[in-house]
Amino acid sequence: MDSRSDASPSRVDDLLCFLVHSTGAAFNRVYRKPLERLGLTYPQYLVMLTLWTDDALSVGQIGDRLRQDSNTLTPLLKRLEGLGFVTRTRSAADERRVVVRLTAEGRRLRESVAEVVGCVRETVGLDEGDLAQLMERIRSLRDNLDAAAAMTPPR
Repeated sequence: MDSRSDASPSRVDDLLCFLVHSTGAAFNRVYRKPLERLGLTYPQYLVMLTLWTDDALSVGQIGDRLRQDSNTLTPLLKRLEGLGFVTRTRSAADERRVVVRLTAEGRRLRESVAEVVGCVRETVGLDEGDLAQLMERIRSLRDNLDAAAAMTPPR
């Protein structure tokens, strides 16, 4: 970026938000092939990872963890259910809540994920220490942006 503090970016590559956005797109491209072999898209993979960590979550809980709203998650969860990886049932305690649970097939799928993680880890090209530092800095950036967005008054 231009060294002048008052200069606005002259190229899209000089914008931090674009670098983060395009890096996310690059990750999606790297994940695409190994996930296709498992029959998953990247967003479906994130849902499965969430359920492998904590099974039987409400759609809202999954959304909170993935920072997605239920309107985005519902069609994705329907597809995962159609693939036989999850079930969706209304909560007996609160019929407004839909609980998502792994099926036996969904649990078995976890065994195949190590290949995906290894492929991406290799591609990133960072040692464990550098990767941990980068992840912490990105997490801090995300948290700062979330905090700023929460303070922004609606128009």
